[in-house]
Amino acid sequence: MDAPEPDQTPFAAVTVQTTKLQRKYQALLDQSTPFVLYRWVGTGVTLLFFFVRIFLIQGWYIVAYALGIYLLNLFLAFLQPKFDPSSDALDQEMEDGSVGTLPTKQDEEFKPFIRRLPEFKFWYWATRAVAISFFCTFFEFFNIPVFWPILVMYWIILFVLTMRKQIQHMMKYRYVPFTMGKKKYAKDSS
Repeated sequence: MDAPEPDQTPFAAVTVQTTKLQRKYQALLDQSTPFVLYRWVGTGVTLLFFFVRIFLIQGWYIVAYALGIYLLNLFLAFLQPKFDPSSDALDQEMEDGSVGTLPTKQDEEFKPFIRRLPEFKFWYWATRAVAISFFCTFFEFFNIPVFWPILVMYWIILFVLTMRKQIQHMMKYRYVPFTMGKKKYAKDSS
């Protein structure tokens, strides 16, 4: 008679437990999806705690600057359409019929506005970045001495220039990434 094989190796037991944790984590994320305001308030409070910590400990300005650049990058991806109206690839995709058409008249708009970065992913990655940045402030290794006013000025200049470019792009191709101010059509009640 052969010796009985163990049901699980230690590695398999760890894999089972991490899979359970990943499923619970994903279930929590799925449950939080409809609560947009609460999610963003939580992220804002966490970001506020991060800035208060930076202010109180008077250091880790590089971490704060890197977080600012990353959040700016996420915000720009959130504002941009998935399919850039100025690219040649869009023309090819339109011929294939895989993308909505661009406006041909003055009063039309690019109807199927699909964000390059959806709101949930924007929130998730921003929250994760704030948490990682907060965690980094506990390690002296990340406290690189810099003259912080230069970083602040550089970030402000970078923000203004990139937002100006983004707004010009939005005006040129007539798309609005927000639902505020768009026409709402009433359902015909006949």
